[in-house]
Amino acid sequence: MSTAETEPHPTAQSQDPYVEVLSARDVPLGGPRAMTVRRTLPHSSRRLIGAWCFVDHYGPDDVARTGGMDVAPHPHTGLQTVSWLFTGEIEHRDSLGVHAFVRPGELNLMTSGHGICHSEVSTPATTVLHGVQLWVVLPEEHRHTARDFHHHVPEPVALDGGEARVFLGTLAGRTSPVPTFTPLLGAELTLRPHAAVTLAVDPAFEHGVLVDRGEVSLADTALHHGDLGYLAPGPTTLTATNTTDAPARLILLGGTPFEEQIVMWWNFIGRSGDEIAQARNDWEKGLRFGEVHGYDGARLPAPELPSIPLKPRGRVR
Repeated sequence: MSTAETEPHPTAQSQDPYVEVLSARDVPLGGPRAMTVRRTLPHSSRRLIGAWCFVDHYGPDDVARTGGMDVAPHPHTGLQTVSWLFTGEIEHRDSLGVHAFVRPGELNLMTSGHGICHSEVSTPATTVLHGVQLWVVLPEEHRHTARDFHHHVPEPVALDGGEARVFLGTLAGRTSPVPTFTPLLGAELTLRPHAAVTLAVDPAFEHGVLVDRGEVSLADTALHHGDLGYLAPGPTTLTATNTTDAPARLILLGGTPFEEQIVMWWNFIGRSGDEIAQARNDWEKGLRFGEVHGYDGARLPAPELPSIPLKPRGRVR
């Protein structure tokens, strides 16, 4: 996905010393044919959860009314994109030559390395589009790695009170085969009505719980639809309770705290403002990122750089 947002604005709602609740903000996505997404990360109080640096949550959208997703070819540096759908289908094309489809319950992970470009378009078969788009920042030693792409279909894991699909990392005795460059966790959790699910988690990880459907209690803190609850490292278990009469659905993210300073602007992640400016210049001149073949339309132009200098920032603002 592509975003021209430079800085997030809302403030966190600290309801509990253990859980920090990050509220979402609406953001237009994808240029002139933009759809609206709910963005919880980066946030005014927190930029990262582990190496997870970007959380967009969208839908359920009636494609006949909204027009669906049509994100023209756009560039990325220094990150991995993680696509996960609940309903609908998205066609992916990139400058690695990959032509793939994002479908519910199937992970598509693209590694940008030094530079890649791709397009994302919801297919004609899609009537309702609903999912999340996530980014992972690459660490210094791997951020110029080669372009790459992985597809994985995780098998559901039965839980006492629900079900999990582990698309990255390890949870509930299941490990994803998809490689990552820092320790990470990514999983979809479904909870039966009024069920409580307790999971063993790595105490070295910080975690984020995004509520896609329903309402849950996390460490005695209420999370509503669209909220992202943050938990600091330390606990060895995580308990989520569905407080409603209907099934709840969550996205659980985790990772060891990412301590590097980064600059994140538009679709680029770097370590300095000059590096971001060079990436923008390369995209505008048709250098470095390759080409997407098969997309019907022009690529996205880069927005103008902000008038204030882009400075590296850490995981907490």
